[in-house]
Amino acid sequence: MTKRSMGPPVSSRYGVAKRSPLSSTVPLPMEDGEREPRGGCSTFQLPTARCDGLLRAAPGECTIDDDAAARFGPMVVVEADMALIYPKQSETGVHPAYDYGPYRSTEKRHPKQPLVIMPHTLSELTGPVYGHEAVRPTDSDLTKQHAGEPIGERIIVTGRVLDEDGRPVPNTLVEIWQANACGRYIHVVDQHDAPLDPNFTGAGRAVTDADGRYKFITIKPGAYPWRNHHNAWRPQHIHFSVFGASFLSRIVTQMYFPGDPLFAFDPIFQSVTDAKARERMIARFDLDTTKPEWALGYQYDIV
Repeated sequence: MTKRSMGPPVSSRYGVAKRSPLSSTVPLPMEDGEREPRGGCSTFQLPTARCDGLLRAAPGECTIDDDAAARFGPMVVVEADMALIYPKQSETGVHPAYDYGPYRSTEKRHPKQPLVIMPHTLSELTGPVYGHEAVRPTDSDLTKQHAGEPIGERIIVTGRVLDEDGRPVPNTLVEIWQANACGRYIHVVDQHDAPLDPNFTGAGRAVTDADGRYKFITIKPGAYPWRNHHNAWRPQHIHFSVFGASFLSRIVTQMYFPGDPLFAFDPIFQSVTDAKARERMIARFDLDTTKPEWALGYQYDIV
């Protein structure tokens, strides 16, 4: 058994390891040149420890056994009151592979070399900041950003941003962007033979409240062709971006709509190979969110 003293704790959010001004990351012991964790048992001293899941805790320390070391990558992320192991790459299909053959552009875009963890400075973690005063109430209503009403089916999309333990994440920036009701983006590259809507830009943002909740009013986007393969069409979807405490802690994902017939043919959706994980990318129709005679409502939580 190997023991190693730790520095101050690392904070984590949205499954991405990040350093706080008073934190450090601790790799599992590996020999020089190794890219995979070795066998054996590794123990890390913690100031306080509440170890969950695969980590077995003794007073003041967390222990990673042989099985956990073999299954997971070399990064242990520790908070003041918890310790977590983040897998180097998903073995359960929850996260898509970097190089997913049916999604053709990943062949050129995925990393060819092992990722290198770069130490972050205080300035990187605390700035730049977007400024809460810059987010206006009208930013979350995509139907009120122009002189007229956009064309299409009005919808309400709301949900909560939660951390790994189900706790609400307040005061965090949520951004969305999407195609219009005809399936076209306002972008010079998008030359899809569908009309642009002069009353719809397709971008919005909101800040979560004390309960971690956000809310958008928008138009249901249309499907569109994308030339990945013969007769390829993207399902209706909305892009989401969620920021943590800084620009360095961010996730980007896509929200889909129930019952879309294009799911089975879309390699981006299918790149998440775990069926239950794919279901979590689909918004849930909610009658309580629906506003009578005005707009259907959907619930979509982000963890």
